[in-house]
Amino acid sequence: MANIKSQIKRNRQNEKRRLRNRVGRGSTRTAISQARYAMEEGTPESKEAVMKAVSALDKAVLKGVIHRNNAARRKSRLVKQLASTAKKSE
Repeated sequence: MANIKSQIKRNRQNEKRRLRNRVGRGSTRTAISQARYAMEEGTPESKEAVMKAVSALDKAVLKGVIHRNNAARRKSRLVKQLASTAKKSE
């Protein structure tokens, strides 16, 4: 436990940020896993699920939860996976 006043405040700030970021990361992970599940099942809503995941990733970037390159990589992989499942269904 910190004894310095500024460090005590910094710990409080870090805890608030950790909880805020956790919510953003969790919702993003949920959206990504739902999109992957929809693609595996081959449902017609898979494109909508991917777009929701992309939106969740963009929101996480805007809030500073994840880095923009991290989001770009994840979006790229999701869309690539969507395209490959679309080719298989044809």
